[in-house]
Amino acid sequence: MMFRSSTSLSAVFALACGSLLTCGITMTSCLADEVMPDPVSFRDDVRPILSNHCFACHGPDEEHNEAGVRLDIADEVDLDEVIARITSTDPDLVMPPPQLNKPLNDKQVVALTRWIEDGAPYEKHWAFVPPTKVVLPVVEDADWGREPLDRLVLASLQNKGLKPSASADKRTLVRRLYLDLTGLPPKRKEIHEFLADSSPDAYRNLVSRLLQRPAYGEHMARFWLDLVRFADTNGLHHDHYREMTPYRDWVIRAFNQNMPMDQFLTDQLAGDLYATPTNDQLIASGFNRLHLIIDRGTALPEESAFRNVVDRVSSVGTAFLGLTMQCAVCHDHKYDPITQKDFYQLSAFFNNFDGEPETGRRGSVEFKRGLQAPYLELPTPDQSAQRAVFDKDLDKVRAKIRQLNTQLAAAKKAAAKLKADPPPKDDPTDKLLAEVQRKMNQQTLASLNEAIKRLTTKVDQISKRRDALLLQIPATLIMRERADVRPTHIMVRGAYDQPGAEVTRDTPGFLPPLQSSGETKTRMDLAHWFTDSEHPLTARVAVNRFWQQLFGVGLVRTSEDFGSQGETPSHPELLDFLANRFVESGWDVKELMRRIVMSKTYRQSSVADPQDFISDPQNRLLSRGSRYRLDAEVVRDQMLCVSGMLREELYGKSVKPPQPVGLWKLVAMPSSFPNQFQADTGDAIHRRSVYTFWKRGLPPPQMTVFDAPTRESCIARRERTNTPLQALLLMNEGQHFAAAKHFASNLLARREVSDEQRIEIAHETITAHLPSESELNVLLKSLDEFRDLYRSNAKMTDQLVGDAAKLSAEKRVEQAAWTMTVHSLLNLSATKTRE
Repeated sequence: MMFRSSTSLSAVFALACGSLLTCGITMTSCLADEVMPDPVSFRDDVRPILSNHCFACHGPDEEHNEAGVRLDIADEVDLDEVIARITSTDPDLVMPPPQLNKPLNDKQVVALTRWIEDGAPYEKHWAFVPPTKVVLPVVEDADWGREPLDRLVLASLQNKGLKPSASADKRTLVRRLYLDLTGLPPKRKEIHEFLADSSPDAYRNLVSRLLQRPAYGEHMARFWLDLVRFADTNGLHHDHYREMTPYRDWVIRAFNQNMPMDQFLTDQLAGDLYATPTNDQLIASGFNRLHLIIDRGTALPEESAFRNVVDRVSSVGTAFLGLTMQCAVCHDHKYDPITQKDFYQLSAFFNNFDGEPETGRRGSVEFKRGLQAPYLELPTPDQSAQRAVFDKDLDKVRAKIRQLNTQLAAAKKAAAKLKADPPPKDDPTDKLLAEVQRKMNQQTLASLNEAIKRLTTKVDQISKRRDALLLQIPATLIMRERADVRPTHIMVRGAYDQPGAEVTRDTPGFLPPLQSSGETKTRMDLAHWFTDSEHPLTARVAVNRFWQQLFGVGLVRTSEDFGSQGETPSHPELLDFLANRFVESGWDVKELMRRIVMSKTYRQSSVADPQDFISDPQNRLLSRGSRYRLDAEVVRDQMLCVSGMLREELYGKSVKPPQPVGLWKLVAMPSSFPNQFQADTGDAIHRRSVYTFWKRGLPPPQMTVFDAPTRESCIARRERTNTPLQALLLMNEGQHFAAAKHFASNLLARREVSDEQRIEIAHETITAHLPSESELNVLLKSLDEFRDLYRSNAKMTDQLVGDAAKLSAEKRVEQAAWTMTVHSLLNLSATKTRE
């Protein structure tokens, strides 16, 4: 530390505050007792103030330090001046300047002042220090705090004078667990099996079974696909089709197979750099190809290539580091110690792509397949055999055409010679022979032309059949490194055509150094750097996102930003404990998920006193179970599942469920491919939402209305809104009505049960709970009102029942009434809420 102070801080503060002195004491002591508990924490109290109010002008960006003063590190700063500036009432002197619209409040002034009184101790930003070994605290309730995770949470609650909530009931737990681990609700049979299992290991066994289900991988993949901006189109301008579904399927398989997270990350960063990469490793390398693509002719190749590299680095920064790396494209980061040089040194790892992507020749089979080299094809054995037959046939026909063309050329040459050397006029015999030869040439010519024409037609026919086959063969974009290393320069002000100093491959200087396996640092070296046990960010960032999946919010709420502008962890020791255990377990994702969902913290009831919601509305203290609205995909998948319509088939091409007519016309250019939405038919439209075709220019509205991202950029956390549009969608969307109708038909097929029993079955299937007596009465009354409505309006009944025309009038009324009753249940708040 090199702060200077020539007078006592209390005296300076009193002089600076002037009229703020009250009651014969300084504002420091007056406010400190009221609003600032002891001791002042640099991490929790001081650094957030400096970051939000000071770093923009006095932070890491050395080229823009006002008055040469830096407050992000221990530096030589005049303490008298600091206090005088933050307490000044003079608009020309006060800091922060009024034009920034970020004034300090009294509590913040006191925090900074007391910090300076304590010697202005600095700490390195918590996220840039490797996770420490956690000493478990002593807690009052030894049974509740038996597991380390719970003990750390309980200790934090005790420090706040709080207690945890009781465990949720078994019905709530079984639904919570199914939704959190598979994204699908439990079936009635599964609910009853869990309720009937009174063994001590009932919950543990259920967790184990769910972690082994294929639906687990589908659910887990969805969060990663948000993060890496997976989509079925290029985005931007034409937004052409792109084929990357094998990458999506690889992610699902990786989670189901419990691939260690370090390998999961390595294969994506550098799967193409193994000595003999497998198909799966090449598919994984497609992570580097998920960026938006600028269409040919829209921007210069140099600009397109530069933007692709920036996108790759920014995505890695968010997905692996939890940092806003893109802020350093044009200048040193304003808040974090990321220099512009750091950004471009990191970009050098991603600036050596062999074959910058282009949209391809429109009309070519590669273009229609959504492929841009380099790509990997994944045919089945039958497809390979068929393709070989087509290729062999094409080779034979083309060889014959070449042979005929040779003969044709010879015949034309002979005809030309006859024409150039006519026979003597006085020799009748030679004249006759010449005429015969001329006619013959006109004919070995007509025959050859006809034969070539027939064979050319055959080539076209075989090619069309071959192209049709190719359109069915799975393929995906992959990464490929250039043989020679392309130079990388710092781009002045982030302009693609303004190269500055040349840089070499390296990692940001404030993080541990990268170890190279050879003379040139590679993406494989980079992958090993990310997954090194001493790296302070990678494990923390990953663990935080998994926690976020299960609790609705991460231990670090800003899961996309672990830097100075991000929020500090609500439970820093717990985050470090989980990160250390995660690495020690061999980066075992399923074990981490098991540990969290087995905890008493996770199993708490979300029911709490109103005061708890007032004092801690976001449940940052974890004194109760989390309650939040389900994500878009889960809302839709749950609806399909409970109705019995869900098609539980893994992998394959993306599908297009129905959506309102004409939406793509709003964003598609005439030359876009495809530029018209054509819904799929049959059971394909009932597949899980993870397989839904994702057009970046206009994603499925059923998803975006419930806050799904466009997948144009990395999204580490989705916002959750509540809008009238969501209610309108659930009330009017076609697939929701189809599900309600299908469910109603199944209920009516149970002829031996009463109305009360049908309602109980429907309510339990949809919510996992039986209706209360009052709820049952309301639903029975609604059912009778629906019956009266549809008996009196045959036209409305026909519109709702539709293809059930063969039913009798009364059965049609029953179908309509039960459809609307089920539809009402699907619209309950409890249905779209994770309790």
